[in-house]
Amino acid sequence: MEQSVLEKVYRKLNTVSVFEGVLDAPLLRAFFAYAKAESQIEKLRAYGAFVAEIYRGGGSLVALVSRLVFEDENVYIKARAKDEILPACIGQAVEKELKTFSAFASLTTEDFALDMGLIGEEKETLPTYQTAAISLVQSYEMRANGVGRYGYGVFSSHPMFRIDDERQIRPIVSADKTAMEKFIGYERERGLVEENTRAFLAGKPAANVLLCGDAGTGKSSTVKALVNAYYAQGLRLIEIRKDQLFMLPYVMGKIAENPLKFILFIDDLSFNKNDDNFSMLKAALEGSASARADNAVIYATSNRRHIVKENFVDREGGDVHRNDTLQETLSLSERFGLTVLFSKPDKKLYLAIVRGLARRHGIEVNEDLEIRAEAFALRKGNRSARCAEQFIDSLL
Repeated sequence: MEQSVLEKVYRKLNTVSVFEGVLDAPLLRAFFAYAKAESQIEKLRAYGAFVAEIYRGGGSLVALVSRLVFEDENVYIKARAKDEILPACIGQAVEKELKTFSAFASLTTEDFALDMGLIGEEKETLPTYQTAAISLVQSYEMRANGVGRYGYGVFSSHPMFRIDDERQIRPIVSADKTAMEKFIGYERERGLVEENTRAFLAGKPAANVLLCGDAGTGKSSTVKALVNAYYAQGLRLIEIRKDQLFMLPYVMGKIAENPLKFILFIDDLSFNKNDDNFSMLKAALEGSASARADNAVIYATSNRRHIVKENFVDREGGDVHRNDTLQETLSLSERFGLTVLFSKPDKKLYLAIVRGLARRHGIEVNEDLEIRAEAFALRKGNRSARCAEQFIDSLL
């Protein structure tokens, strides 16, 4: 008896070796469950679970399979990232397996209906999904040739990441889409950070950066906008909370061999004098072998110029070597190669930001607008870029 399209694909998927990690994805597990089902009812239930996985991935089987293949960390893509030469048999296996995944991604609801022997009304009740005939061979080779820009693994499909409670690096699905073009004011400050970032991407010496200054001046937004701007050139961001700094060596190890460039981003950084995370960040900034990677820089924001909170008792304390201790705590910020100060805007800059935002949203710019903007800032207690944006939002 002639094999169905589904059975042919299933048998070929069982021989996959280079892309073996893709077979562990829920989508593939659901398809295998369908292929192993014996009764029609079992197949119908398994098909429903299979389509549910496609829906979770956005509704397109082609897009989901492509993403799984592109994100896979396998021996072939890692070797390409290091310009290593692999045996011809591995390259041949890659091509065969990509053709198999292409056939899998091209499966239609009609193929499943035929496999289950469904016709008429029974066939019409099957949930459908988006699919198309594709070839992953060329697209994968294009990404392999540009692995320095695309990377591999989960980093190939997302710009920003965080560390979850299970100590895994996960993509930020709803990442900040801020663009550099949206900013008004602080051109010099952002220019310094952008220049350092471009040097980093070009493989030139780049500094760890401390963006310090008043709240609401756009420090964090600047870093995220840079990642969005240079994502296509291979820039990624991993956000690390202060209480996760002990994981810096782990993170550095995970990204060390990846051809992409990473900003390790620490937002709103400050320490108490006895904070255990102090020494871990200090080691990373000083280039400790266990806490650094050549393809990573640290960007941190802080509302404090001196990151370590200091009390008067610290200055008068009983430490025998008090001056040494004091210099140790105050010098952490000096270990950043570049410190950029985002100071509170004066009235002139604040109103310039208001006017720029107003024009962008089609709001008439006049004297009354400026008077109301000043009154809004007085009620908020300070002028800032965030305050200007909140004022415009209130008008909208």
